[in-house]
Amino acid sequence: MTKERLEGISFFEHYLTLWVALCMVAGVVIGVFVPAVPATLSRFEYANVSIPVAILIWLMIYPMMLKVDFHSIKQVGQNPKGLIVTWVVNWLIKPFSMYAIAIFFFFYVFGAWIPADLGREYLAGAVLLGAAPCTAMVFVWSHLTKGSPAYTLVQVATNDLIILVAFVPIVAFLLGISNIQVPWMTLFLSVVLFVVIPLTAGWLSRIYITKQKGLEYFEKVFIPKFGNITIIGLLMTLVIIFSFQGQTIVNNPVNILLIAVPLIIQTFIIFFIAYFWCKLWKLPHNIAAPAGMIGASNFFELAVAVAISVFGLASGATLATVVGVLVEVPVMLTLVRFANATRGWFPAK
Repeated sequence: MTKERLEGISFFEHYLTLWVALCMVAGVVIGVFVPAVPATLSRFEYANVSIPVAILIWLMIYPMMLKVDFHSIKQVGQNPKGLIVTWVVNWLIKPFSMYAIAIFFFFYVFGAWIPADLGREYLAGAVLLGAAPCTAMVFVWSHLTKGSPAYTLVQVATNDLIILVAFVPIVAFLLGISNIQVPWMTLFLSVVLFVVIPLTAGWLSRIYITKQKGLEYFEKVFIPKFGNITIIGLLMTLVIIFSFQGQTIVNNPVNILLIAVPLIIQTFIIFFIAYFWCKLWKLPHNIAAPAGMIGASNFFELAVAVAISVFGLASGATLATVVGVLVEVPVMLTLVRFANATRGWFPAK
């Protein structure tokens, strides 16, 4: 492990795939051998939303929203080409390519192993991932590739704003044309619960604490206090999810691998579209690398939250979004290594 990686990614984040795998096993064991646990948790629901899971998801999302500084939007004109790449790839290409790739694999390549109804649920989960570009871990990937911090911050801030208006209609459209019934109100409320509320809380926290103790305290002391809360919240959520999925996974363990295939292929395709587009436009590497990373990575916390709200903890859609978490870190670290190895392809500045 290099010094750069140690400085850019925490111990929990670096081994996230291992922790996810362990939580999968723990959740499955609980679901199969202690079914009273998911049965009890299922009682704590309101409007199809699990209250314990909602609380854990807020614990995941709030710390990452603290990092978003909307004052950075003033810099939106400094890297217009880089932002065009980000916006077009994230919102006009990624959701639709994910939809096409998922359809191809779940209904044709793996059609003999995945029943059509289950394939539609996996498709729904894949679409939720495809319509939610990364808003937090991209800071880590950008750092590991020596990406421009200012450009990365503008990317994240503008994507958070675009999510508010684009996520619901894109998801509803793609699932609607697949005859997957999605209640618009539930989808809209999910975005309010898991984007608007934590984003507003993060913004108000930034304003209040910065005024009280200064920006340096906020960024160097306050935000690091939440360093591992996001990961811990995620892992606890996964244990709950897999306790509901336990018997399904025991009956069809190979489905985890079948779901992973299109998600991994999509990640590489989106990264290379953005990365080589930046190369074609002769943008510097510190713009090209984060431009590729933010599209390739996913706001999986949002995808998981919406899948649970709309389809339920035991659904194939939720399972698909969780598999996205499982493959995220090793795939993104592979792309980080590729980006660093090809730094010489781009202009120095």
